[in-house]
Amino acid sequence: MTAQATMQAVVFHAPGDVRIETLPVPACSDDELRVRVDACAVCGTDLKSFLNGNPRIKAPLTMGHEFTGLVETVGAAVPGFRLGERVVMATSISCGECYCCRRGWPNLCINLAPMGFGYAGGMAEYVTIPARALGNGHVVKVPAGIPAICAALAEPTSCAVNAVENCGIGPGDVVVVIGGGPLGILNACVAKQYGAAKVILSGRNTTRLKQAEAFGIDALVNPQLADLRGVVRAETGDIGADAVIVAAPSAEPQEQAIGLVRKRGVVCLFASLPAGKSMLALDSRPIHYGELKIVGASDSSPRQVAAAVALIGSDRFPAEKLVTHQFGLSGIHAAFDLMQRGEALRVVLRPAEEGVST
Repeated sequence: MTAQATMQAVVFHAPGDVRIETLPVPACSDDELRVRVDACAVCGTDLKSFLNGNPRIKAPLTMGHEFTGLVETVGAAVPGFRLGERVVMATSISCGECYCCRRGWPNLCINLAPMGFGYAGGMAEYVTIPARALGNGHVVKVPAGIPAICAALAEPTSCAVNAVENCGIGPGDVVVVIGGGPLGILNACVAKQYGAAKVILSGRNTTRLKQAEAFGIDALVNPQLADLRGVVRAETGDIGADAVIVAAPSAEPQEQAIGLVRKRGVVCLFASLPAGKSMLALDSRPIHYGELKIVGASDSSPRQVAAAVALIGSDRFPAEKLVTHQFGLSGIHAAFDLMQRGEALRVVLRPAEEGVST
């Protein structure tokens, strides 16, 4: 058990009100784990919560769900974990009992309780992992040798794994990813790992498209400067892509995606739209006559987090390149500023460090 009595944490109070606070180190019951956090990535959802609030957050509450750390305390009733092991989580914790859980869809659990929303999150020096997460298999071990900043990307990578699996992407496929931000790049990289022969990434942010050049993506397109549909048709012999993953939180690309896929192709709506602004105008004819599939992709399961860890541990997966900035916990507002300006891919907070690197 740690002798440390207090810790620093990033605490959400209300929209526009996120503070660095000194809190007691969280207790650890017999059926829980306590983890010393050494990396927590800042997600777009964290930024949206800061700007607009989130009704799921039980404020005041420590933020952060893309975290990793070393097991510091093992509850007396918790088997299978040792001190010092690195862990990550499928951080939207399922109940294990509802209809969706019984069907093997824990990411769609009717009673989800996410870290950083229902439970205190990982933007802190320590986080306690609740019994519900342990009981339902949400804690995933990370092999030694994977850097903390890469392990912190397991959760967003697992969301891309979910999207790619929902699309059925496999060897030889041509995939279009719309959205040049970190989740778009992750979807592109995961699609390549699942065997896609060609991945086309579309994005409007020239800075991020420039950053995307480092990830081995086959074609980068700015739809403001080039005809995306024309590019896709040229790259596929006028057939269309096997799958389109829309990772841009905008209605327009979701509506346009059905014009980019081949017959019997798949459109995946990866990015969510704001409540009240989520209605789409879709041409039903290509869906009908082309027998298209439109699927969603929400969160990820523990199995997909384990798959993400395996990908990140591979020499072929460029996880570290996605981390463009690192800060101590006090850099949370600098992280939000970078994200709003579209200059960062992933910002990672390091609780033990107060320096900055770019």
